[in-house]
Amino acid sequence: MTPKEEEKLRKRINHLYHKKQAEGLSKEEEQERKELHQKFIANFRAGFRQQLDNLVVVDKEGNDITPDKAKQIQKEKGIR
Repeated sequence: MTPKEEEKLRKRINHLYHKKQAEGLSKEEEQERKELHQKFIANFRAGFRQQLDNLVVVDKEGNDITPDKAKQIQKEKGIR
């Protein structure tokens, strides 16, 4: 999802939230809100997973102490 698409999604979710607080939502709008929220959460998790997959842990002496599980995932993705 591009940053523009993410911003558009966030604005629509916020619009539906404010409408729900002010006057309530129709069944269709409530369903749309749920779907958009799930899409937003899935995108957030994918981005967070990407950050974790790229994480390298280094101690004070500069030694790579990245856990083996993380190293294996990085190797599979061609990062290492």
